[in-house]
Amino acid sequence: MPRLPVLFVTRELPNLAQKRLQELTSVQVQQHNSIQALERQPFLDAAKEADGIICLLSDKVDTEFLQSAGPQLKVVSTVSVGYDHVDLGALKEHGGIRLGYTPDVLTDATADTTVLLALMASRRAKEALHIVSSGSGSQFSLSRGLGVQFTGKTLGIVGFGRIGYATAERLQAFGISRVLYSGSRPQEERAQPLRAQYVSFERLLTESDLVCICCPLNDKTKGMFNRSAFEKMKSSAILVNTARGAIVNQDDLLDVLNRGLIAHAALDVTVPEPIPADHPLVIHPRCTILPHIGSATEETRNAMANLAIDNALAGIFGEPLKAEVHL
Repeated sequence: MPRLPVLFVTRELPNLAQKRLQELTSVQVQQHNSIQALERQPFLDAAKEADGIICLLSDKVDTEFLQSAGPQLKVVSTVSVGYDHVDLGALKEHGGIRLGYTPDVLTDATADTTVLLALMASRRAKEALHIVSSGSGSQFSLSRGLGVQFTGKTLGIVGFGRIGYATAERLQAFGISRVLYSGSRPQEERAQPLRAQYVSFERLLTESDLVCICCPLNDKTKGMFNRSAFEKMKSSAILVNTARGAIVNQDDLLDVLNRGLIAHAALDVTVPEPIPADHPLVIHPRCTILPHIGSATEETRNAMANLAIDNALAGIFGEPLKAEVHL
């Protein structure tokens, strides 16, 4: 009997995608069926028999991993739109192993989370929730715990791709009067409906009341939000990051929050993930942190996982991937 190709899945998938995975008959599914990440050595061991692998952002696919894999490995399919955890050069060097990813399907969910964090920060929700949970609430006050509105304010979007656009579109409903964006090049067609203006990163920082990071992590963006960048921002400005944790220098962020150089930071992504409960940013009253829930809806996570399955199967059987990173 001919050998069935092996598809290794590094994590438990959402319910609908998990059911589909279990019903596959064209491949032999091997799975680390847990919400916890695999330790490094079991991850390397799993590669030895796999023809395809479905992985997450926490699974580092590099030369060491590919050297552990046998020559039968044809495709790496990541359940994410970002792929900074995958060494593209190493994939090329090992015979052009294909890479699938999951763009587009998480745009709405991530934009919703960006708006959620912006509103939590502007209305000081972290402090308000603490008052309720600690039982330290007092009578209604006209002067305590006041936040700010976005009416008439300037929004700055760093990275005006699909998520950046969807975020700006949503925030205009809250009275944003001007949208600025920065990036590698102008996006005139995309910007026109929102009358968004392409500006330098430095100008965006100095003029924006709300700065949302929506760009990919790469060599140019890693650590771009550092002390120098923060010192250009308004002292009343709010920073929201739903992109990648490493875009923000967290030590510098803590310093500027302590010095009152910006009003609030709201993060869905951090370094590391999960961030320790006793980290100074976690306990800082003017920093709101969520545990990377940007795409965490039933609809989006199932769509991402199903696209990852499609990509993996296509790669194993030599067919076109629905969403491929061309090396």
